Amino acid sequence: MTIRVVVADDQELVRSGFAMILDAQPDIEVVAEVGDGAAAVAAVRMLAPDVALLDIRMPVLDGIEACRAIAAGGGCRTVMLTTFDSDAYVYEALHAGASGFLLKDVRRDDLVHAVRVVAAGDSLLAPSVARRLIEEYTAATGRPAPSPDRLETLEVLTARERETLLHLGRGLSNAEIAVALVVSEHTVKSHVGNVLAKLGLRDRIQAVICAYETGLIAAGATPAAAAGGRSGVSPSGVSPSGE
Repeated sequence: MTIRVVVADDQELVRSGFAMILDAQPDIEVVAEVGDGAAAVAAVRMLAPDVALLDIRMPVLDGIEACRAIAAGGGCRTVMLTTFDSDAYVYEALHAGASGFLLKDVRRDDLVHAVRVVAAGDSLLAPSVARRLIEEYTAATGRPAPSPDRLETLEVLTARERETLLHLGRGLSNAEIAVALVVSEHTVKSHVGNVLAKLGLRDRIQAVICAYETGLIAAGATPAAAAGGRSGVSPSGVSPSGE
């Protein structure tokens, strides 16, 4: 099956470069290249692609609002293009329904992999993006740190499921969580599924938000401190959330 993609970025060279890379793949077809968020929404509604690749900052309609409009329509999943040093809007994009994030200097293979992962129904989040962007959002906006008493939201989870959510919040892949909990990846998949179902979360990206908003992970906390000093495993590399 061919994955149909809309690429939206107001920088023509970036947009064209991404489109060329994706179009060169036998299983991916770029059906539209557009330069603003409103055009992206219109293209999605007209062409019904599987994935929309959206720059967060675009004229007419920014990527966040475009993402929200696309998510409301259903059927098309969105991947946001961002940079560490300029975007304080990632938190809003998460809530708007983004299924993944890529840095604009993403490698060719990682771009292709991300589109395939998201098209398959999974979400994609680099561990470094998960932690740093949410923490930078908190610092930049003055958003108060989550209060520990909001942990009441997590009472429906077992102790092991809560540990799993903690590691999801840190951006770990299933393989890394399995090492941290000393269990099989199959068991981790079961825990992740239970966490998402019990808390009514759409995907692992929403689990990251939940881990911060409930106070399970305090913004700026080290992984060891957040885990009560029991885990020394640290996230590394770019891990697709479906792994």
